[in-house]
Amino acid sequence: MNVKQRTIKSPVSVSGTGLHTGEKVTMTFNPAPENHGYKFRRVDVEGQPVIDADVDNVTDTSRGTTISQNGASVSTVEHVLAALVGLEIDNVLIDLDGPETPIMDGSAIEFVNALTGGGFVEQEADREYYHITHNIHYTEADRKVEMVAMPLDDYRFTCMVDYNSDVLGSQHASISTINEFTKEIASCRTFCFLHELEMLLKHNLIKGGDLNNAIVVVDKQVDEEELAHLAKLFNRKDIKVAPQGILNNIELRHQNEPARHKLLDMIGDLALVGVPLKGHIMAARPGHAANIAFGKKIKALIKKERSKKHLKVYDPNMKPVYDTVQIMNILPHRQPFLMVDKILELTKTHVVGLKNVTMNEDLFMGHFPDAPLFPGVLQIEAMAQTGGILVLNTVPDPENYITLFLKIENARFKDKVTPGDTVIFRCDLIAPIRRGIAQMKGVGMVGERVVVEAELMAQIVKTKNKE
Repeated sequence: MNVKQRTIKSPVSVSGTGLHTGEKVTMTFNPAPENHGYKFRRVDVEGQPVIDADVDNVTDTSRGTTISQNGASVSTVEHVLAALVGLEIDNVLIDLDGPETPIMDGSAIEFVNALTGGGFVEQEADREYYHITHNIHYTEADRKVEMVAMPLDDYRFTCMVDYNSDVLGSQHASISTINEFTKEIASCRTFCFLHELEMLLKHNLIKGGDLNNAIVVVDKQVDEEELAHLAKLFNRKDIKVAPQGILNNIELRHQNEPARHKLLDMIGDLALVGVPLKGHIMAARPGHAANIAFGKKIKALIKKERSKKHLKVYDPNMKPVYDTVQIMNILPHRQPFLMVDKILELTKTHVVGLKNVTMNEDLFMGHFPDAPLFPGVLQIEAMAQTGGILVLNTVPDPENYITLFLKIENARFKDKVTPGDTVIFRCDLIAPIRRGIAQMKGVGMVGERVVVEAELMAQIVKTKNKE
């Protein structure tokens, strides 16, 4: 059963402070049409530029994930995106009147609560998942980062963090399905080590920092004077170190809350792949930079597989439009230079031709006889002859015309063609034929393998009429 896309019923707003900028910001989630995906709109910037939530738009991962497009940026998008993925919302336009999403309590729970309160609307279009079909690995040896996406008909996460900290130790977190996000992950807050907090404060990098929106892990000896200084900075009466090794401003919501928050970050960062995933994601020591690099690797595979889907795989045994004899009534070529055996499909804008490559061809006597390969130049010739059928099909008496090829561009040979292969060539018009000039995009395939691509330009030339 197909799952339908969904959006929210009506606009929902939340307000808070940006963690790094310290600026007050209001963020409004708006319903969006089918196949819209996640987009941010900077309503405080002239022209209200829109920024697509896409890994290719990531410009910074140093202290959260920042995306930029059309001259505008939005920082710390990961918690917002995690909430949308966790609630399985497909389409939403997020208005923002500042450069950074509000940090709220350092988790995603307030976004989840606001969105849930507003309600959801099922849309007509089906949700299109990308199913992980084989293991996808990513590693960073220097940081001991390891990630793998494995096939699974669900969205499952397993995360391990290890910071060589006596306080944190090695922590694990997992969810077996995305439906567990709201209960198990959404409320888990961001964390930092005390030495990081001091550095950020020193360089004025967390102007919106507050001890209500982060777990501070005490990873060094700290005296009363330093605690008093921190209390003054954060407007607190008193700060101590709790038995768990964290500042006593808050209590942990889960014993492994830091690991759960890293899992939350991963879900949000991988939302930037741009399509809901089906698979099991396992990660050791993830971080924003690694998450984004991993996401780009997954997106590249999606793009590659989608481009393949546009290439129809033809049955070489299907009934041809033209057989070899009929082709010779149109093309002037003859053995050994007739390179097309069948025409499988022919319309006003495209043609599909077939070439059987056999060891009996004369060329193999001289072209690597001990390791025979069908030459790339002859692949182009076979593609050109296939395209010639398309072009000559536009004139009333094709036998009285020939096609002269004027240009070959962007030719790429992607795989070997050997005796026994059947190459199927498809040529599509790039533009309408004008003044007898045709421009075509050609591709040659052996089964599902693309072996050659090229762009061709040909001219129709009339020959003498046959007596």
